[in-house]
Amino acid sequence: MPDKHPAELHHSYKYYDLLLGAFVTVLLCSNLIGPGKSCVLNLGVNIVPDYTKDHGFAFTSLLVFGAGNIFFPISYIFGDCLTEVYGYARSRRVIWAGFGAMIFATIMSWVVRHLPANPGEEYNKTIVPALDVVFGNTGRIVIASIIAFWVGDFANSFVMAKMKILTGGKHLWTRTVGSTFVGQGIDSMLFYPIAFASIWEPSTLIKVSIFNWLFKVAVEVLMTPLTYAICNFLKRAEGVDFFDRNTNFTPFSLKDE
Repeated sequence: MPDKHPAELHHSYKYYDLLLGAFVTVLLCSNLIGPGKSCVLNLGVNIVPDYTKDHGFAFTSLLVFGAGNIFFPISYIFGDCLTEVYGYARSRRVIWAGFGAMIFATIMSWVVRHLPANPGEEYNKTIVPALDVVFGNTGRIVIASIIAFWVGDFANSFVMAKMKILTGGKHLWTRTVGSTFVGQGIDSMLFYPIAFASIWEPSTLIKVSIFNWLFKVAVEVLMTPLTYAICNFLKRAEGVDFFDRNTNFTPFSLKDE
């Protein structure tokens, strides 16, 4: 498949806008709906780090995780496909769209929760406390989430683009797993310390950060066949397989080249 020059990038794509919308949807749902429920799964074998132990690494069979951790890595799959097919610059625009959507959602949730409720509506007695629980994340957690997303996603896209050049476009799995390993690592190592330092014990902070990092990478590994299928389909449908040889990798731009 031909390697497109930046000058050829300005034609209309069939699926780029759909991927942008899907990326933002997954991102918002993972951050707004996902944190609303903590889940537990008994794996039947003691392979999960036990965070309740203050010293050392003990293990348990109970996997406890936020529901959003299942779906948030999907945004990295979309990010991988966007960078692989359309290039870093197009992926950069999508990341900024997601960043803007998160800022707007944060502001909207704050405004909705702080508007005075109508005491004459009976359902407000149920819905208002529920809104506070689901959308009432502290400012520190919100800031941590936004910073970690922005830095982690740009790192993911940068590594993906650079590895594509190094591998000559071959061995897609090395790029998807490698970029996610870096991106999710940065995401986890930023989010948990910013959100919970001085609240959690340092040992717990380290264990949770490492486990959630590896958990998200594992989801990416399991989704590798789907990533292959999506990328191959898009390359055929769009007639493009972009290499970022002359790309300006600054994150502070909305240019598509």
